[in-house]
Amino acid sequence: MKAQSTEIRSVKLELLRAGPTHNQLLSPLTNYIALCGSDGPVTINIPYEHRQLLMRLKRLKYPLDKDPATDDQRQAELRDIGESLGRIFAQVPALISELGAAAADKSSLVHLSLSMSAFELGLLPFEAAIAADGFPGTGAPLFLQMRTPVSVTREVRRGRPLPMNWARTPKILFAFAAPAGSYVPSQSHLQALREAIEPWVKLKDSPEQRISEVKKLLTVLPQATLEQLRALCATQEFTHVHILAHGAPYQESGDEHYGVALCSEAGPDQIDVVDGERLAVALTANDALGTTHCRPTVVSLATCDSGNINSVLTPGGSIAHELNSSGIPWVIASQFPLWMKASAIAAKVLYSGLLKGDDPRWVLHELRQRLRTDAPETHDWASIVAYATIPSDFAVQVQQFHATQTQRKIEVKFDRIDELVKTITQGVTTSDQQTDVHEELTALSEAIRQELKEWRDEPHDHLSKEEWSMRLGLSAASEKRIGIALDLIGAEKEADQAYKCCFEFYQSAWTIDQSNHWLLTQYLSIIAIRNRTDDAAGLQKLSEHYGAIWSAALEMTSWKLNLNSGKDKVYLLATLAELTLLNAVYHPEKADPKALQQTIRRYCKAMLDEPLTDKFPVLSTRRQFSRYLLEWKSPIWQDLAQTAVDALTEEA
Repeated sequence: MKAQSTEIRSVKLELLRAGPTHNQLLSPLTNYIALCGSDGPVTINIPYEHRQLLMRLKRLKYPLDKDPATDDQRQAELRDIGESLGRIFAQVPALISELGAAAADKSSLVHLSLSMSAFELGLLPFEAAIAADGFPGTGAPLFLQMRTPVSVTREVRRGRPLPMNWARTPKILFAFAAPAGSYVPSQSHLQALREAIEPWVKLKDSPEQRISEVKKLLTVLPQATLEQLRALCATQEFTHVHILAHGAPYQESGDEHYGVALCSEAGPDQIDVVDGERLAVALTANDALGTTHCRPTVVSLATCDSGNINSVLTPGGSIAHELNSSGIPWVIASQFPLWMKASAIAAKVLYSGLLKGDDPRWVLHELRQRLRTDAPETHDWASIVAYATIPSDFAVQVQQFHATQTQRKIEVKFDRIDELVKTITQGVTTSDQQTDVHEELTALSEAIRQELKEWRDEPHDHLSKEEWSMRLGLSAASEKRIGIALDLIGAEKEADQAYKCCFEFYQSAWTIDQSNHWLLTQYLSIIAIRNRTDDAAGLQKLSEHYGAIWSAALEMTSWKLNLNSGKDKVYLLATLAELTLLNAVYHPEKADPKALQQTIRRYCKAMLDEPLTDKFPVLSTRRQFSRYLLEWKSPIWQDLAQTAVDALTEEA
């Protein structure tokens, strides 16, 4: 999988015609307006009669009596339709120009967004297009070729942007149904989801505790009914909903459409074929107070024909179209029947990439590649269709989510490290158990370092100096926590090495962003920790080398204090309190213990007086001062650290 941070160039192709969205049949005589880039409108035509296209699409369904790998007619039909669709794209000179420009400036990925209002255009499997002359990878499937990777999504035209928060904490609902004795591969899909969330499940010793942690991230609804779906979505906030069920046709106003075959309220032996509108109402349900909980950000439908419009005579598109129209930003579905093996592959690739924090446009491209290689007998790579809303700040949201997910993965390992350290420091382990604990702690530390290294090794030219320095700063903070843990279990040599790495990371981070008060304070802190001494000559040496930097940090933080409020102000006050403690190290000649204690107490009280909904800044500050008391003991700051802990403990 490509790193989520690589550049993505967006290209939008709008296809318009006069008249209502429904009740229009495809015809070579119908003129459509194509808009792309800054070029003027172009008139294009679709080379299919409606009846002809429907018959050709039927040939793309998998026959039950034939091995897909030997179905030459289906494979030839897919190629023929793909070439026709490639020629349709070639009617838009601006599209050729945009893709050519992307290839020339070596963009890592091109995102082609198809904006269409006419239902009959939604019947066309654009995802199967073969690159025509002038496009990257001429003669190959446009969305599989790697010369200039292209990821395609569809978009429902709307009057105003759809609000979206991509960076919400993930919580997945997996609903599956196999009514009336049918079968769905629920176990393989559950396994795929379970593996996808594994890095964020807290490490516990007992299976019961482990299951409890899994349930915080993944809710499973077997033999799902629509009412059960509605009730869950009305009472809980799910960011991702994965539905596994069979697709089934239903009649409405004499027209045939495709729905999802869920279980009926009357019992699992009866089928309830749910259309897109009913499903959308259930997934965006209100609770008893009329409150709409946050809509899912992503809905994935492992359901045959969930992206198939089928009929254009009456209002209402495919299930995927209806969900996206109802305000769900990302809907991933299948426009043809979906092979069971391929659906499990899709679940694994999709959710492992999304939860990791990769850009979903890259994930879609990777998904098509995997389906082509791992399910070569099918054309499910062309069947995948994604309706997507891309706000203007989407890249920033994805980047923030990727950073947060990386930190959450690391925090899971640190939680386990804290538990292991506690077993040793409390003296409840034998010598053999201590050896096991040491080995596990070492393995967890290396895993954390590897995660951070991969994060730092990602392309970062697009990052601001603040964002890049924070990655280095978080690497430093992690090394510091590893050093503390190793110190507590008696591994002093390994702890010293961790503190050395911590110092180097903080130094690099501060060199990049010298206006960051937190980085500068932590840089001074690790120097003091590594050079703990109450010797007057040693303190004088530290003061000569770093006293001016301490003064600059104090002045910078004090200046910022009056410019901020809320959580930012609390963090600034915490920094000022820590700098006051470090005053005893870097300016011992001006360090009146009583005055410094009063100053620390004043800053801590100001932290508690600031209105906060989240107490984490206070708790993390108390934890930092506790380290000065317990792990980094020194007579220089012992009383000062105790003052801060006492003041902040009142609130806790």
